[in-house]
Amino acid sequence: MTSQPTQSKAAPGPGGHGNPGGSGLKAGLKNRHLSMIAIGGVIGAGLFVGSSSGINAAGPGILLSYALVGALVVLVMRMLGEMSAANPTSGSFSAHADRALGPWAGFTIGWLYWFFWVVVLAVEATAGAKILNGWVPAVPQWGWALIVMIVLTATNLVSVGSYGEFEFWFAGIKVVAIAAFIVIGGLAVFGVLPGVHSDKAGLGNLTAHGGFLPHGPGAILTGVLLVVFSFMGSEIVTLAAGESANPQQAVTKATNSVIWRIAVFYLGSILVVVSLLPWNDKSITEKGSYVAALDSLGIPNAGQIMNVIILTSVLSCLNSGLYTASRMAFSLGERGDAPKAFARTTASGVPRTAILASVVFGFVAVFFNYKFPDTIFLFLVNSSGAVALFVWLVICFSQLRMRRIIQREAPEKLLVKMWLYPYLTWATAALIVLVLGYMLTDTEHDGRETVLLSLLVAAVVLAIAFVKEKVRGGRAQSAPAVESQAAADEVAAR
Repeated sequence: MTSQPTQSKAAPGPGGHGNPGGSGLKAGLKNRHLSMIAIGGVIGAGLFVGSSSGINAAGPGILLSYALVGALVVLVMRMLGEMSAANPTSGSFSAHADRALGPWAGFTIGWLYWFFWVVVLAVEATAGAKILNGWVPAVPQWGWALIVMIVLTATNLVSVGSYGEFEFWFAGIKVVAIAAFIVIGGLAVFGVLPGVHSDKAGLGNLTAHGGFLPHGPGAILTGVLLVVFSFMGSEIVTLAAGESANPQQAVTKATNSVIWRIAVFYLGSILVVVSLLPWNDKSITEKGSYVAALDSLGIPNAGQIMNVIILTSVLSCLNSGLYTASRMAFSLGERGDAPKAFARTTASGVPRTAILASVVFGFVAVFFNYKFPDTIFLFLVNSSGAVALFVWLVICFSQLRMRRIIQREAPEKLLVKMWLYPYLTWATAALIVLVLGYMLTDTEHDGRETVLLSLLVAAVVLAIAFVKEKVRGGRAQSAPAVESQAAADEVAAR
């Protein structure tokens, strides 16, 4: 394996880390790839399969939960966009944290993020295998999981362009499906959909069944806990931008468009669901929110249609998860926080070792899911569950420091600016802490267990980071002493 550095238009930012031009990564992602990655990144499989539990917990008020988390993501993406536009890098927020807060922060959040995505690989591979097994039962479920993982691993190993092409079509199908759902459902809500006369559809469903907040205002935060993790992935475009021809432009465009993407795909589609059916309709929890909504319109084979869309979302998440985990591992290797082999690339600019290492852990996690689903695998899932919130919190604190660094060293690179800095950054951090604190009081949906286990894993990684820095510092101090002693010995010999 040989590293093949290539020229890139990405200029190193104030952090000095991760300039793709000298790293061996190639600018193989086209503008259409990045545009679809940015759009598809906010549409996770969790939107389709996880929204029913949120609707059941908060009623129509789940719209406020989605709006609250959506606003949080918009603010975090604005901060991340500010730093990434100034310094595009494959390590994204981990590299920014390394520069702004110290190596311990970059090391800790980088490895936690990698851990999160390799566990996601196992979750999504199993979800996809379950659907495929239902269609072709002759192949066992574990066999489908293996096939899916192997195919997407091969795709990522070919080139970054092949990842981008697969993601372009995966995300495209998701976008078209949700757009069609919103249009068809919206016409049905207003009673103008030809051939459909639903007796349940109407905006009256938002208030007619116990009110807009049937379980009280507190259910809004409960809803937040249930939907917050479906937003993870919006930051992927800032990692992918480092392998494009114009990273600054890609990050700026993605950051500026995140508001309408969340408003349309999340709030728009959920509004349609809770307008088509009463929030307490049993079919929402039994079939899933989107399948139940389609069934209410009498659309034939609604369940199979949604299975195709969910499978596409699962494959998209798998594809992006493998890419994201490998690029984070690459960045960690480049900064000396992971084995140096992780930072080596093939002639096509692919970090092969980083990809294979991520896949191996993913395969092991898949094995645990089939062999020890209620013990080891449950621990893996719960211990990575709060990582999204940790990442967002670190982005907040990194931006507070990085803004001053950029203003001092390269103010012309502030192409994207966080609104109302620093007050809105502090407010965002406070909201994230509030959500984490509320999770500690949640025993019904395993919120407390998720936070505590995630904190445990974070503490272990943080301890390793400090030990590593202490060892590195000790070596740095001993090097001059060794050199001085060698010089003295040479003089004495003469």
